[in-house]
Amino acid sequence: MDARYLVPVAQLMRDVPSTAEVVFQAPFDAEHEFAPRGRAETDVESEALVDVAVVLQSFSGGLRAKGRVSAPWFGVCRRCSAAVAGRSEVEVDERFVDHPDVGDEEAYLIVDDFVDLAPMVHDAILLDLPLAPLCRPDCRGLCPYCGIDRNEASCDCVAPVDPRWATLDGLSFADETPADSNEA
Repeated sequence: MDARYLVPVAQLMRDVPSTAEVVFQAPFDAEHEFAPRGRAETDVESEALVDVAVVLQSFSGGLRAKGRVSAPWFGVCRRCSAAVAGRSEVEVDERFVDHPDVGDEEAYLIVDDFVDLAPMVHDAILLDLPLAPLCRPDCRGLCPYCGIDRNEASCDCVAPVDPRWATLDGLSFADETPADSNEA
């Protein structure tokens, strides 16, 4: 656990209401708690620096952490398989309590007059990662037949005709009436 994520809050909890600003940079996962995801999934490097800027505000029985966390991510374009990188910028507004109520799984714990911001940061960043990023909004992807990157070149591939529907191509109706005629 990177010590920068641990914030002493004894003074804040004694002087209700009070606030403290917490700003730091720390590695996303210096302890390597998270296994790397597959190559085709969006992920954050363990050593990537996370920017944390939150204000801790005390209330009776807990703290509110409100602010912003951000971290760089990497992934693969869902259409053309090119490497993609971006930055998650997440607004956080979370509660830390010393004694959680029954059924209150959404609050983080205050342990021994310290709050550990790492779980909150990890949750916010991981939940914000794009599931299917694009290298650019107008990415044309790969040709499903020859595999050429349509962003860099074009091909003359034609989709094969499904033999189950091929007989419909030659179908014509002799008694078709024009759509604009009036039938009585």
